[in-house]
Amino acid sequence: MPLSEQEQRLLDEMERHLMRNDADVVSAPRDGRSLSYRNIVYGTILVLLGLGGLIVGVSQQLIAVGVIGFVVMLGGVLLAVTPTRGPGRLKPEPQPRSTASPQGSSFMDRMNDRWDRRQGER
Repeated sequence: MPLSEQEQRLLDEMERHLMRNDADVVSAPRDGRSLSYRNIVYGTILVLLGLGGLIVGVSQQLIAVGVIGFVVMLGGVLLAVTPTRGPGRLKPEPQPRSTASPQGSSFMDRMNDRWDRRQGER
């Protein structure tokens, strides 16, 4: 069902307001890091091997084999979820700092400043 003209205007206004006030939420900065399919596959294989080692270690009452299996599993999970850098970028670009809050201010001070700025726009 298509939107009425009033609904479409309201939707457009909400979108403009969101883009103006919460642009950081709408478009998260990309820093050239993404999950690698290859790392996910290798990580999954390591998790399965580690799980097998853990099961063998527990069933045969070999503590060392079980611990090694657990460590291999943990390494596989870390390999699978660790993002890799994109091919074209070596370092992420520095994010511009807001001039409204000083660099040494606490998290709550920055959040209060953001709140005050938003309330001042209304």
